[in-house]
Amino acid sequence: MERAAIYHQPFSAYAYGYDKETLHIKVRSKKDDIKEVVMIGADPYLHTKVGWQSENIPLQKVATTEEHDYWMVAVKPTQRRLQYGFVLTDTTGEEVFYGGRGFYENTEDNRAVMDYYFKFPFLHESEVFKAPEWVKETIWYQIFPERFGNGNPDISPKNVLPWGSKDPRRDDFFGGDIAGIIEHLDYLVELGINGIYLTPVFEASTNHKYDTLNYFEIDPHFGDKETFCQFIQEAHKRGIKVMLDAVFNHIGDKSLEWQDVLKNGAKSEYVDWFHVHSFPVTPGENGNIEGKNTLSFDTFAYTMHMPKLNTANPAVQKYLLDIATYWVREFDIDGWRLDVANEVDHAFWKSFRKAVCAEKDDLYILGEIWHDSWLWLLGDEFDSVMNYPFTQTIIENYVEERITPSKMVSGISDQLMRYQEQVNHVMFNMLDSHDTARLLTRCDGDKDKAKLALAFMFAHTGSPCIYYGTEIGMDGADDPLCRKCMEWDEAKQDKEMFSFMKHLIAFRKKHQQTLTYGDLVWHTVDDENRRVIFSRTHNGTRLTFVFNQAEEAITLTKADFTDMSALQDAWSEKALEEVAVPAKSFVVLED
Repeated sequence: MERAAIYHQPFSAYAYGYDKETLHIKVRSKKDDIKEVVMIGADPYLHTKVGWQSENIPLQKVATTEEHDYWMVAVKPTQRRLQYGFVLTDTTGEEVFYGGRGFYENTEDNRAVMDYYFKFPFLHESEVFKAPEWVKETIWYQIFPERFGNGNPDISPKNVLPWGSKDPRRDDFFGGDIAGIIEHLDYLVELGINGIYLTPVFEASTNHKYDTLNYFEIDPHFGDKETFCQFIQEAHKRGIKVMLDAVFNHIGDKSLEWQDVLKNGAKSEYVDWFHVHSFPVTPGENGNIEGKNTLSFDTFAYTMHMPKLNTANPAVQKYLLDIATYWVREFDIDGWRLDVANEVDHAFWKSFRKAVCAEKDDLYILGEIWHDSWLWLLGDEFDSVMNYPFTQTIIENYVEERITPSKMVSGISDQLMRYQEQVNHVMFNMLDSHDTARLLTRCDGDKDKAKLALAFMFAHTGSPCIYYGTEIGMDGADDPLCRKCMEWDEAKQDKEMFSFMKHLIAFRKKHQQTLTYGDLVWHTVDDENRRVIFSRTHNGTRLTFVFNQAEEAITLTKADFTDMSALQDAWSEKALEEVAVPAKSFVVLED
């Protein structure tokens, strides 16, 4: 028995409140080392003359990675208190007792020592992670406003280029605006979209608007507040939620606040709004050269155009929280996506959550974090993060083929085990965005690869997002080419891809409960033939997915599903002897 691989920690992803009466308990062990895990648990105060009245509750193996197995059980302590330990039995029959003080011989005397157990003192409903229910049913569509539609040419910048006339450069403007989005809301409804994520819409000098000048105004090239209000109302009328992008890590260098620091230096009333190490902060002086690590003030990356805000400053906190609550209160937005969220202090995000949720208790809070994010997902900061580790795992297998299917399955299992189950239900899943090359380009134009990756993403827990244009076959390399103008000429749209995405979204909506809550079981992971078979099961419904990456079609018979008796029975009832899976494609079986 490899004891060094065995792990459990209360008040973490290994032991947490799933709802007001249910605890989820998990244990990790070395892969293929342990054959049985039994929890010894009960209320810590439940004693009689014969001793502590504990129960033996078996755990189920729920996930496997390259290195570990994960075991889990859901329990409902009557008094919402739990004292517990584990008896683990390995494949040779060796047993060990594992508790809060470590490992002990599995004897009656050791099991009787109450100090050896883990403790979950009380399940407080207020401490249970809760995210908005509506997110689980949402199919997101990310829009880069400057490139989606020009609905009001009168407000376009003077240097605007004809729509889609060329591949964009970093500083190009094509006149996209809020009116252009309103014009195409019915198009999104036809596709099946019920959530829009907009990159920044506030006043800024660039086309991307991540260098905010005034957070209280819509950029004049995008429209005004009246137009924005109309957009929200029209979206809501169609059952579409709207999430805005908040850039609170930094501000634009042309903002009033930073310009005052440039002018007045250490005497500026805003000097403590920023992280200035030495003066002057003037471009070209004191090491302040764009892109260099010699800057005399903190910025986003090394760009002088985006000085970092000091969110520990009470004045900055008030300013940003006033912004965050204003757009919720006055315009009824449904969510905030938080840019560079991992570089802002946790204390601020805790205050942010309290403030915005006081305005709207089911507001969705999404952090832009590209790495493991458990510290932000404990229930007092974010509801979700942009699930880039999940994204990359799918891309590396189905698009780049630089990892094996088994490596992909290991990565996905590891990712699911990192967070509480409720967190996984609302994770923001996507395959591309304004910060990455487009999916079709990453697939070198291979549409079948793109479809495999999209279908695989839609088959898993979380809230899926489509980057604008993916549904009609738009391509584009890294920024700025991933930010091309939306193609509205139907003759240039990939109608077959649109039909595929429309059906994929409809499938997701039809089976949302199963694809959100369903147990995930991997039945076949075949590296040699690049074939994966898995199922999602919930409330008597089982969906079985067969993904074939190979260049040749395959035919499966009932013998390929020997561990799935229910599916075999369903096949017999339908007189189904085999199923064909085309090359670089997939099938879904329902029983």
